[in-house]
Amino acid sequence: MVNVIINDIAVRVSEGTTIMEAAAKAGITIPSLCYLKEINEIGACRVCCVEVEGESRLVSSCNNLVYEGMVVRTNSPRAREARRTNVELLLSQHEGECAICVRAGNCKLQQVANSFGILCNPFEKNLPKLQWTNTFPLFRNVQKCIKCMRCVQYCEKIQSLGIWELTGSGSRATIDVTFNRRIKDSDCALCGQCITHCPVGALRERDDTRVVLDALADPQTITVVQIAPAVRAAWGESHGLPREMATVRRLTAVLRSMGFDYVFDTAFSADLTIMEEAAEFLKRFTSGDLKRYPMFTSCCPGWLRFIKSQYPQLVNQLSTAKSPQQMFGAITKTYFAEKIGVAPEKICCVSIMPCIAKKAEKDGHVFDRMKKGVQDVDVVLTTREMDRLICSENINVFSLPEAEFDSPLGIGSGAGIIFGATGGVMEAALRTAYHTVTGTNAPADAFRAVRGEEGWREAEFDLNGTTVRCAVASGLGNARRLIDALIAGKVQYDFVEIMACPGGCVGGGGQPIPFDQHDQADVRGELLYKLDRLSPLRYSHENAEVQALYQNYLHEPLSELAEQLLHIDHTRWTMPLSLRLQRLQDGAEATIQLGSGQSDFI
Repeated sequence: MVNVIINDIAVRVSEGTTIMEAAAKAGITIPSLCYLKEINEIGACRVCCVEVEGESRLVSSCNNLVYEGMVVRTNSPRAREARRTNVELLLSQHEGECAICVRAGNCKLQQVANSFGILCNPFEKNLPKLQWTNTFPLFRNVQKCIKCMRCVQYCEKIQSLGIWELTGSGSRATIDVTFNRRIKDSDCALCGQCITHCPVGALRERDDTRVVLDALADPQTITVVQIAPAVRAAWGESHGLPREMATVRRLTAVLRSMGFDYVFDTAFSADLTIMEEAAEFLKRFTSGDLKRYPMFTSCCPGWLRFIKSQYPQLVNQLSTAKSPQQMFGAITKTYFAEKIGVAPEKICCVSIMPCIAKKAEKDGHVFDRMKKGVQDVDVVLTTREMDRLICSENINVFSLPEAEFDSPLGIGSGAGIIFGATGGVMEAALRTAYHTVTGTNAPADAFRAVRGEEGWREAEFDLNGTTVRCAVASGLGNARRLIDALIAGKVQYDFVEIMACPGGCVGGGGQPIPFDQHDQADVRGELLYKLDRLSPLRYSHENAEVQALYQNYLHEPLSELAEQLLHIDHTRWTMPLSLRLQRLQDGAEATIQLGSGQSDFI
């Protein structure tokens, strides 16, 4: 333990504590912009600088450790003036049109500038220029970037992709895609974690709210909206709704008041996904197809983009089941369209998702309907986009009474709801697989060992006398460690679930960004597990509406029609290879030209 004095307050903290952490223990807040604990502790913004007695220069408090007898002034005139100047310099290269920024009111730079009372800037504006595509699901505005390096560090250290880098030098320094690539030509997984960890509005999702408003205004269009399980755990945060009020039924009422013709629950198609995926797993497991590598879940499009670009040799190990979003769209444009007597092309299917990779997933031609070329899903809005849409419609979310989902695609089980939390897909699939094998239900919580906060978890379960080895990973850095261990033969599994975002969909890149930017995935995930516990229906195979769909339309899991509508060949769509694989490929091609005959670069 060491004793320090901060602003005349004596503080006793353990060795290895930073000045910022010691100040927090004394109840003193030191402002910062770039700091992310254990991820970005580089003192880039200089907004956290303080004066230390005996030091000639100001020091950054985020990455300097306290020592015995240290005396610190966090708000001395010198420190205050330096911070103010640093913020003014940042503002001189920042597009300050806060009124039309998605992060207005939730921007760290705006907060810090206001706290310093900056009403005008003595420095001349000098905004950088860099064009960006308007069609890619991830949008970047270079004129808002403050070069804090958060996106660079998070993508590299947590997600292991390294999509961003600092380019240029001095006042010309900026953040751009690595190795001078265009974003659409990179191996970006579209997890969106760079967005949720950006302190300003430099990164956001492609805004598709206008497309939805146009569809709602068209009297010839039938608008159908689905709500993903993870959305119910977070949508109320932006509106100040307490979690007990921010129910999915209240959200149903909100969407219906906007003018949507039908409001459904993606938990229904999550149950449908389980029926197909559990059947597929049992088929592949019993046939011996999983002796070398496991079957991977395929619900997360960010994870699919990752494996396609980083480990293409394992693509055939993916479940062929579409994601719940795409299954819902396929059933909406076929089964439901027939029920209401409407041509599929007259239906606009809108998804509310916690994810920006879902925008790319629905855009992929691989999901077009085979008969008429009608897309399964027409528009994807993130939770944040939906929140902005609610605000634009001036809907009082506090006053609306709750409403029920429409039928016949509105019932979802607790198993479908926990899809939004890491481990939820695995747990739901095992509940149904157990019933398929034994004819009885295991206790609903029998497979809870796959739950947890660890980024990579393992569990084994007895399936009627046969051991099934399972693993769950969330966050692409953890996924890479797991797959590398699989390829090296250090571990062996039968069934693996991977989610691109740490904590699963509840921590998705399209979820609301807390003002303090503290991770909310655990809190949101626990809410989904609570809803599962309270649900009268906890098994996907007991969902009456799913049973009716099979009886009246699909017949059985993995039927010919089910394969056509609900499954996909993952080799039919492409992703840019990672630079590592590109170099291996280039090297292999060069070797072939030299006549060595080595043609397999994987």
